[in-house]
Amino acid sequence: MVDADHKDVKSGLAAHLVRLWRYGLLLSGNRDTAEELVQATCLRALEKSHQFKPDTRLDCWLFAILASIWKNELRAQRIRRGEGFVEAEQALVFDGGRQVETNILARQVLEEVMSLPEAQRDTVFLVYVEGLTYREAAAVLEVPIGTVMSRLAAARATLGRLREDPAERRSEARVRAHDNGD
Repeated sequence: MVDADHKDVKSGLAAHLVRLWRYGLLLSGNRDTAEELVQATCLRALEKSHQFKPDTRLDCWLFAILASIWKNELRAQRIRRGEGFVEAEQALVFDGGRQVETNILARQVLEEVMSLPEAQRDTVFLVYVEGLTYREAAAVLEVPIGTVMSRLAAARATLGRLREDPAERRSEARVRAHDNGD
């Protein structure tokens, strides 16, 4: 059975490399680090293939491994925390004239999502970009499902406010400051 599990993991890895790299890039903000995270994830997945349950989603298991490796890296080298993120223009590949409008909108959305707090950004990525269920995202992030729902609600509220007219946002900020006695 161990050999069958190893074969399943080995054959399924290739199908998820791009998604793993994208998640690694989101977490680290660095292309080289993302590649290193993917390599470490693949190695760990092959080493621990006997732990993979065939009736579960391989991509969720791989995302959890990658997230765990990243957390361990952060603990070991706290300096990485301040390196920032890749600019949206570098992360998106533009595909010619007919898709310029779509890419401009995608860049704007990506910039707004990247401005979210890290916990919300990671949750939005796993649920809305990678299509994980709330339960699967909770397992990857090692948080309760209610936390996933709360983070998504907060992210939607923040992103909704970003779409408002800037003058309207300033007016609301003044009202809040006045109500708080500022």
